[in-house]
Amino acid sequence: MTSITILDGGMSRELVRLGATLRQPEWSALALMESPDIVRRVHEEFIAAGSDVITTNSYALVPFHIGETRFREDGRRLIALAGQLAREAADAAGDGRVRVAGSLPPIFGSYEPQLFQPDRVHDYLSVLVEELDASVDVFLGETLSLIAEAEAVQRAIAPTAKPFWISFTLQDDPGAEARPPVLRSGESVEEAARWIAGSNAAALLFNCSRPEVMRNAIAVASSVLAESGRTVPLGVYANAFTTDEDGAANETLHAIRDDLSDDRYSSFACDWAESGATMIGGCCGVGAAHIHRVKQRLSAD
Repeated sequence: MTSITILDGGMSRELVRLGATLRQPEWSALALMESPDIVRRVHEEFIAAGSDVITTNSYALVPFHIGETRFREDGRRLIALAGQLAREAADAAGDGRVRVAGSLPPIFGSYEPQLFQPDRVHDYLSVLVEELDASVDVFLGETLSLIAEAEAVQRAIAPTAKPFWISFTLQDDPGAEARPPVLRSGESVEEAARWIAGSNAAALLFNCSRPEVMRNAIAVASSVLAESGRTVPLGVYANAFTTDEDGAANETLHAIRDDLSDDRYSSFACDWAESGATMIGGCCGVGAAHIHRVKQRLSAD
């Protein structure tokens, strides 16, 4: 089997497990304000579990979660701190194998493609890029619901010398796995993969959707990229959310499935690897124990 890059898992539930407070709308940003030592411990636990890449806890450092005033007054400090904590944890591993990915979230809300504002997105993305640049090895535009968000990430990181990865989130309602895969905007994975083929992105991933819908997305993306003649690594990091949630992304704490053990999640991971994914980790609700088991099984294979 091709060598697999092991990503980390979801930050928020691991913060809670280690004693941090989690609430909306601040979500994981609250730990940077109140208990940054726990943020670093989460990074360290993912590294100990086998992660080759850890992601900065900058996902919620946008006005959608912390408010416009706090973003303007304290956003730069918090973003820089998120980068610093991840960099310190990666460097402490001592062997240089652990890379840091700078999380660039959907600026106007997770799963909210209709809220995207092309005339304002750069005002916020540029702050994230500027403050993370000193600490990260690669930028990661993640949980993106539409192609325009990926285009905005590409523009924002252009002044840096860093590579960037793009990760889209998929429609994952019950039965979605039986349909052609689409982004939450309704754009097809085929369209998204064509955009990737013509971009400078160094990887295409799918995240923050149920594990069941990921294999089809990898298959479609792989086919499109092969036809384009461009070799781009593919990756997956699914979430563990249940499918019966209501409310906006920053209004409630989503429930976590009780049927997604580390063994079952690692079985999905092996399936994704067989389908062509070479970058595998976890998103919301997927913890260090899951990542450790994924590492074990993929290393054995």
